[in-house]
Amino acid sequence: MLFFFFLPIAYPLIYSWIYNNEVVRDVPVVLVDDSHSAMSREFSMRLDASPDVNIAYRSGSIDEGRLHIGRGEAYGIVYIPADFDRKCGRMEQAHISLYCDMSYMLTYKAIFSAATAVAMDMGADIQRQRLGGKTDRDDAIATQPLTFDEVPIFNTTGGYGNFILPGVLVLIIQQAMLLGVGMISGTERERAFANYRRDKGRSRMRQAVTVLCGKSSAYLLIFSVMLAWITLVVPRFFGFVSLVHGMDLLLFFIPYLLACVFFAITLSELVRYRESVMLVVVFSSVPLLFLSGVSWPQSAMPGFWQGVSTLFPSTFGIRGFIRMSSMGALLPDVARECQALWMQMVCYACTALLVVWRRVGYADSVN
Repeated sequence: MLFFFFLPIAYPLIYSWIYNNEVVRDVPVVLVDDSHSAMSREFSMRLDASPDVNIAYRSGSIDEGRLHIGRGEAYGIVYIPADFDRKCGRMEQAHISLYCDMSYMLTYKAIFSAATAVAMDMGADIQRQRLGGKTDRDDAIATQPLTFDEVPIFNTTGGYGNFILPGVLVLIIQQAMLLGVGMISGTERERAFANYRRDKGRSRMRQAVTVLCGKSSAYLLIFSVMLAWITLVVPRFFGFVSLVHGMDLLLFFIPYLLACVFFAITLSELVRYRESVMLVVVFSSVPLLFLSGVSWPQSAMPGFWQGVSTLFPSTFGIRGFIRMSSMGALLPDVARECQALWMQMVCYACTALLVVWRRVGYADSVN
């Protein structure tokens, strides 16, 4: 009941509520200014005026700033070296150092983006002063000869929720199924698979097929409702981008749910104790999210890990759902992922049948 119902219903709400703000603002940082010059004060004022960063503390050294980060009072240190003003005056390359708490990628992104924007803006001002253009047009051409507009195509808000939540929501289905089926398998193993007692009127294989069809049908019906809640209701409830088409989404998730069901039954053979499934599934959640290619580009993965990722239904389920939800892709656009899910479904159906056939034989020998 906990893994089949509470987890798929509650977890998407919790994750979506946490990341509903999309971006972080006024991230507290520590400023260490060894320059004590007009140029460094201008940099700090511009940085503090940005919407992403708030200079909450000013320290005399980096070690003192680390104490604020250790106490959770700040998430980064902005260090301005003593030669900052001198190098700028000599037209040399000056540096600003950032030390960020990498435990939170959102805060790191905010600090880095704000510092980069301020540095580029001040660099353009210095360049205009040195060139001494006669008109504003001359200054604009000298500092930015080619103008461009940066337009995010699919993640229009530039937020973390629209970026990562679709992948997390699909992964929750697979992990919840692994937890629930693994827990049931551990309980059955402790009871010597009494529910698999041999029916003398049927062959061993026929009974295995019957048991597998019964279990998979029950799991499929339960998680069909959970999947509709996760992919259709939750994104709209929190205002995330959702460009899915109902029939295409249904046809895509049929092989995904079937592949997850048979995959969970197959892996349940490895569960010796009910408690062990918690450790395995919770440990594998973050690696599976990385392997799907949603938080790290698939093209940048080594070939070995790309091969490992093809073993899990979540890999193709996440890739296909993100394209359908964020980009408005239709079923032909995710045909490759859909074909891979059908192939996984067939392969894991065979292995799941083998697992159930083995359990029927074990229960027959014990009883």
